[in-house]
Amino acid sequence: MEPLDPAVLLAQVGALGADLRTLTEPVAQQIDGLLDPGPWASIDKVYLIGDGDSYHACHAAQWAFESIAGIACEAHSAQRFLSYGPTRSARGLGGRVLVIGTSASGSTERVAQALAHARTLGAITLALTGRPASPVTHAAEHSLVIELTDSRPSPGIRTYQASLLGMLLTAIHLSGAHPQSQESSPAPEKLREEIVGLATPVDATADEAGHRCPEIVEQIVATPVMMMIGSGPSHGTAMFAAAKVIEACGVFATGQDLEEWSHVERFAHPLDMPVFVIAPPGRTHQRATEVAEQARSLGRRVIAVTHQDDTTLTTHAHTVLPVLGRTREEFSPLLYHPFAAHLACCLAQQLDRHPFQADLNARR
Repeated sequence: MEPLDPAVLLAQVGALGADLRTLTEPVAQQIDGLLDPGPWASIDKVYLIGDGDSYHACHAAQWAFESIAGIACEAHSAQRFLSYGPTRSARGLGGRVLVIGTSASGSTERVAQALAHARTLGAITLALTGRPASPVTHAAEHSLVIELTDSRPSPGIRTYQASLLGMLLTAIHLSGAHPQSQESSPAPEKLREEIVGLATPVDATADEAGHRCPEIVEQIVATPVMMMIGSGPSHGTAMFAAAKVIEACGVFATGQDLEEWSHVERFAHPLDMPVFVIAPPGRTHQRATEVAEQARSLGRRVIAVTHQDDTTLTTHAHTVLPVLGRTREEFSPLLYHPFAAHLACCLAQQLDRHPFQADLNARR
């Protein structure tokens, strides 16, 4: 097996803005044709199911279903849904429940099994994938296929955004189908325009991260472990960012909720452990500021991933990865994840490692 070039990640992050511009409308049109208006309007609960990046995207999108669409939503790993989710003895799910199973490759076995299981319980099932005619599309009643051009094997960056985009656009569609959401949420057309409008800030934020990450990596390259923390949608972003570091160069990283870090991981060694605090403007920004202050007081190296005009959280950070744009908190995962690819790539290059330990596998 030939080692993968870590720079492939950078090619992916460079395409993120273009993907938002070109995919949003076609994906929205696909969603519009999935179900008749009646079934869309009947949905009163959503389960988001995935593994790996897809699972992280589920966590990042969950709040959008609850806030924009006004629908109860739960994010589950596929195995958790299969083993501990709704069962036949619980009277099934019924047609008022939508189960979205996400697998960019289309071949994630447990996701396909979860979709098939949900279908037997009477749920409306939707496979969200990048590959048509794949195991997950065969398992689900409906399919939302987001195909990416010029895709190369590597830790997923564009595929993560595509999965997240599909979920967010489904939440927007549901908001237009539900009378109670129509009264409290902006029109679906406006929300979709907001997503397309993020393309330029996403590109600018990614470029800025590309300039800053080499210096940050020089300061933390020797660390054996690092933390990514955030809450709400940013918890999903934190989990995704940690996964990219692990996949790209084998450095152990973990994504955690802000409050849980404050209760548990703050006691962990090493004392100068890097802690990336992902904090868009929103419901937990104040708490993120307090946790950043706590982390620095404990000797942690705090890296803030926050808006460029933030003057509160940044006072407690050693370094800032600025986000060059604003959006509603529900869409913030689209704007706050691009730093992860640059960080992971820089670490891999500094450590002379390859994604998925391909360099080690090649020696065996």
